[in-house]
Amino acid sequence: MKWSDLPGRHSLFWKLACLLVAFCLLMIWLSWSWGRYMEERNQFLSDDARSTLTRYAAEAEQAWQQQQHEGVDAWLQSMRQREAGWVGVIGGDLQSLSSQSLTDPEIEHLTFLRGLDWPIHRKRLPWLRIPFPSDASAGSLVIELPQRFMPGRYRVFWRVITNGVIPGMFTLLLCVGLYRLLVVPLNNLREQANAWRADQLGVRLSSRTTNRSDELGELGRAFDHMSERLQSTVALQQQLLRDLSHELRTPLSRLRVASESEQDLLQLRERIGREVDGMQRLVEDTLQLAWLDTERAPLPDEAIQIQALWEMLTENACYESGWPATQLQCGVDASCWVRGNLNTLAQALENILRNAIRHSPSGGVVSLGGRRDGDFWHLWLEDQGGGVAEADLERIFCPFIRLDGSRPGDGGFGLGLSIARNAVQRQGGGLWAENTGEGLRLNMRLLADDAFAGKPAPTVDLLRTQNV
Repeated sequence: MKWSDLPGRHSLFWKLACLLVAFCLLMIWLSWSWGRYMEERNQFLSDDARSTLTRYAAEAEQAWQQQQHEGVDAWLQSMRQREAGWVGVIGGDLQSLSSQSLTDPEIEHLTFLRGLDWPIHRKRLPWLRIPFPSDASAGSLVIELPQRFMPGRYRVFWRVITNGVIPGMFTLLLCVGLYRLLVVPLNNLREQANAWRADQLGVRLSSRTTNRSDELGELGRAFDHMSERLQSTVALQQQLLRDLSHELRTPLSRLRVASESEQDLLQLRERIGREVDGMQRLVEDTLQLAWLDTERAPLPDEAIQIQALWEMLTENACYESGWPATQLQCGVDASCWVRGNLNTLAQALENILRNAIRHSPSGGVVSLGGRRDGDFWHLWLEDQGGGVAEADLERIFCPFIRLDGSRPGDGGFGLGLSIARNAVQRQGGGLWAENTGEGLRLNMRLLADDAFAGKPAPTVDLLRTQNV
């Protein structure tokens, strides 16, 4: 396993690992510390029991020191009224310090005496030996432990608490942590998916989910990006349907008027042909724009020389517009090679060129320029059409936007620049507009192809053979 295969520093794996390790360490500490405490409570005498038995030993010592055997006998007589078990006082030689001698069973018990600090088992009531507090060698108190002092009376209860309730509570806390870590963001994702199903495409995840630095945060951001993309796609499709129906209504109305008029057959055919051609071009451009916006499959790319592509496009543009070739100038040299899809880039550049010719005066000049900018080529196409208002520099790339009042000329449906921007963006580039004072400049940023820099350009005929 390589280091690169390990999860990242902010991965959800480390959060789960830390949570589980902390839980395991907490349970180990709990079983050790709490188990030790419960062992002392269930197997050793309590402080109250030790204090009482030590006090009994002090009383027995005092009785021995004051009246010897008679004092011990009197004290033992009073103890029989206080405690039900056997009580005796013995000397250092294990002989009774009272006037009454020990019996054989009692002597046998003396061989199994326990101290106050010894563990106590519940098999039977043990006999304890408590030395005199002042002089342990002088004697000891021997007593059968009273039943009330036996430890472990709540052993079953404390076992349930220790082995059941407390681990269950910590496990519940672990589940709460896992729920907040995993289930809460997943519930947010589910709510967003349900909102999509209810056509609420504007719903977004909370910042608490998208700001996370782990995999769930990445998933949340991907969900939001997908939601934005889906919303923009649906909005574009709805806009295209509205605008397309509006744009088709006018030529259809003209066709109805032409069909009901008394024009001769030749004029009627020409009028119908023009309207049908316009509608066909409108439908094709709309479908092309919709395809560029929704299609996400990578396009096959290749090395493209801008100078050769420009020569082919200007030849077609001169034929269509009647402009002389001297009015379409190219300031890009043969070293300008870009990486992209030839058909898509040619369509984008052709739409930009047609737009520039359409809005330029008849004697105007349309020029193509460019310079190298790092790993990209910055290309620009300038016309002399007077430019547009600053507020409309971005609007001209919207579908069906035609600024007839700001730029002279007619024709087109306002789809050319929208198609061009989508085509350039699909190849990792960008397209934007700016005014130059004389006209409009459309800037393109395309990825450079250094593999063909400095090599001879292919012939224009070779480019013509490709499906542009």
